[in-house]
Amino acid sequence: MITLFAFVGAIALLVIFHELGHYWVARRCGIRVLRFSVGFGKVIFSKRFANKAASTSSGQAQGVGTEWVISAVPLGGYVKMLDEHEGEVAPEDLKYAFNRKPVLQRMAVVVAGPIANFMLAILLYWILFMHGVQGLKPALGEVPPGSPAATAQMQSGETILSINGEAIPSWQELRWTLLELALRQSEVKIEARSVQGEQLFHLLDMSGLEAKDLDGEFLDKLGLHLYQPIIQPVIGKVAENSVAQRAGLQEGDHVLRANGITMLRWLEVVEMVRTHPGQTVQLDIRRGEKTLSIAVVPQAVTEAGKTTGKIGAAPQVDNAAWQAMLTEVTYGPYEALARSLRKTWETSAISLKMMGKMLMGEISIKNLSGPITIADYAGQSAEMGVAAYLGFLALISISLGVLNLLPIPLLDGGHLLYYVAELVKGSPISEQAWEIGQKIGIALLGTLMVFAMYNDINRLISG
Repeated sequence: MITLFAFVGAIALLVIFHELGHYWVARRCGIRVLRFSVGFGKVIFSKRFANKAASTSSGQAQGVGTEWVISAVPLGGYVKMLDEHEGEVAPEDLKYAFNRKPVLQRMAVVVAGPIANFMLAILLYWILFMHGVQGLKPALGEVPPGSPAATAQMQSGETILSINGEAIPSWQELRWTLLELALRQSEVKIEARSVQGEQLFHLLDMSGLEAKDLDGEFLDKLGLHLYQPIIQPVIGKVAENSVAQRAGLQEGDHVLRANGITMLRWLEVVEMVRTHPGQTVQLDIRRGEKTLSIAVVPQAVTEAGKTTGKIGAAPQVDNAAWQAMLTEVTYGPYEALARSLRKTWETSAISLKMMGKMLMGEISIKNLSGPITIADYAGQSAEMGVAAYLGFLALISISLGVLNLLPIPLLDGGHLLYYVAELVKGSPISEQAWEIGQKIGIALLGTLMVFAMYNDINRLISG
């Protein structure tokens, strides 16, 4: 239910802002708006408000204004304006028709929707930056030998301070900054602080990154891993009806050895279990004053085409150590506004670059997400708290704005393209060109939706 309400709430907010952009500019340009709909399909709620610019055409009575509607399918919305392309318009109402307005006004109406989405993102980020953004400190974990990070002489325990002179307050910001830089340059300057407090400078070479690396966790290829407090090989929780419970493992058991190999960290226990699906793993454990030997046979589980082992046990975690990894960054109103503008711009630019690389075949089409994945992320972010949910809304709002500006017929960007052509040739494009464009737009958007839904279903199946 949380996922459902979070998803519907997100879509409703983003659609309302987008369509309000169209509506507000249309009214400022003297265009009559017949219907404002949230959702598509069958109307489930309708309310009409009178206004001075009421329509007298199409059988509507004087004094009747815009019809505000909620429709059955909550995956979009639309603003219907008086337009001769949509139906007959009374001669006295032609001055209120969209198609009779100057081309620059029509362009303004079309672009207002995506701009409203960008403005919503800026507002949400502004609120977040003033409230405080929580994240993980940008401290380095183990640096693999031979990796670009090792070549740059970066070491475990360092805290990243800045990249190319830009302050890096969190690990999330580090990842985002390097992703943006990886799309346009191959070498970055990093300022860091050692465990002893010494100021360090590194030159990180990212030229080895390929476009396909950006599909996944590209930081791994650079040799950059988040520092994590050492988790001792002590069982903190045993799942009901799991392999671990049936074998007799209990909370508090300290794993000393697995198949005769000494276990110093929980990750070593996990690795032993994962690499032995369906095979016996002999665990030597300490329980109080006793030392016991317990055999477990990890359950074979297939994820993303790879078979691994699981026993259903979780570690005992030192919450204080993890709390010490958290950091919160807060900004004043003016700096928060500047950062929200920059964040929105950079996110939009990265989205466009990633789309371009996807079209060129440099990045997998698997990066496309549909409504199922969006709903899943909406639910997860809502459960994490208000700040995470607002950040999710800002990101999706930017994505919606960027998507609608693409020069695809049916989208705002496609209409914008038509009007630019009209400006160049001095007259509107032909009805035949409009119809061909509509068919192309339906085909393109249908194909994108099929890929997105396939990816969504594939993610559900593969976990």
